[in-house]
Amino acid sequence: MTSQYDLLDKNELRVTKIQLNGADLTALAAATATVLGLQTSEVLVTDYLDNTLTFDVLRPTIYGHQLLGRADELLGALRSAPGVTLSGQSRVTSNGMLGWIAADDDDTVAALGRAELIAKQVSTRIARRVAVFSTGAELVSGEVKDTNWQVISEKLEDADFSCEHLGTLADDQELIAGSIRRATNSGFGVVVTTGGVGAEEKDCTVEAVLSLAPDAATRYTCHFTVGHGRHTKAGVRIAVATYQGCRVISVPGPNDEVRASLPRIIEGLTANASDEALASAIAETLRQLLRDRMAESGRHS
Repeated sequence: MTSQYDLLDKNELRVTKIQLNGADLTALAAATATVLGLQTSEVLVTDYLDNTLTFDVLRPTIYGHQLLGRADELLGALRSAPGVTLSGQSRVTSNGMLGWIAADDDDTVAALGRAELIAKQVSTRIARRVAVFSTGAELVSGEVKDTNWQVISEKLEDADFSCEHLGTLADDQELIAGSIRRATNSGFGVVVTTGGVGAEEKDCTVEAVLSLAPDAATRYTCHFTVGHGRHTKAGVRIAVATYQGCRVISVPGPNDEVRASLPRIIEGLTANASDEALASAIAETLRQLLRDRMAESGRHS
């Protein structure tokens, strides 16, 4: 995939030594947008002074191939527009990334190629960095030992992912959402949470994920009657979401359920499965685990 480059708020593109006489500025902006492969709404003429025409590119990022060596093409498009006169000294200039439009030497093309390669390498590395959070008051207090982190790290590292345990979190929606957000901003491509997906009022991990990614894929692994016992929700459900390019996966806390989920997680991440497909695969695996438990219990009753 071709990388996009941040324009760093340097969005002006200027054409010097240009004379206008009854020219349609909207048409000139549209012609420029066409050359750059942008929508017509993304380019606007903002100034014409001292034979310099200034365009504003109304977007924060742009692909390198949209700029490199397109100065002559842009000048040609403007020259053919009614009311425009260019001279042999007419130039296209800009600060920042937009200045690439006038670059056509081999060194610049090679530099862009190296930048693309580095961007892909960094993206690949980030995609395989996994942050793990455990949730639950019993884990925070130390009443219960966290047996999930070790198995998660072993299985994922065997699949060539790198893992870091970033902490044990209380059952607090804002705390969990904030921790996921910080992990995403810290260069992790995957966040796995364990626990807090049950049907009790205290369980809020899925709600935390939904607060960050409202279109997260959630799937029930079992259902309960609301109001029966401590159940205030319809059942246990897992969540898979993409938040700012990071995959967020929330599974139950019991160790056998974490172990059962891991092969599906690894398969889904490796195949770059959609959130919906990965959530469905994990949920079906956990539903089958529950059915097997019930069958085993029936055989021993």
